[in-house]
Amino acid sequence: MARVTVEDCVEKVPNRFELVLLAAQRARNLSRGEELTVDRDNDKNPVVALREIAEETVQLEPLRSDLVRSLARAPEPEPADEEVMDLIPTEQNIFGLQESSAEEEVTDLSPEEMKAAFEAEMSGRGKR
Repeated sequence: MARVTVEDCVEKVPNRFELVLLAAQRARNLSRGEELTVDRDNDKNPVVALREIAEETVQLEPLRSDLVRSLARAPEPEPADEEVMDLIPTEQNIFGLQESSAEEEVTDLSPEEMKAAFEAEMSGRGKR
């Protein structure tokens, strides 16, 4: 069989950009092990994909859905359980830093108490 030209494929998929995306997706699918619908004839996967599109031996709608699925972003990971979080190393564990309990004390304060503590700290800095 003669080499596939873009003109053969454009009759099936008029938009050249869509043609490139569909052929690339089909070539990826072939690389993953999907069955060929035409003879390979020593052609690489992109050429085989174009030949399949030109000869209409592959359906375009499933290819489109595969393409959309491959371009979709992965969903956000679910939050890890506390048991898993305990296993993840922290900066303190990695660098041997001691955890400060001062942060815990500040977070337990009310907004008014935090403001007063901040003002006291700032006024104490000016006296040094």
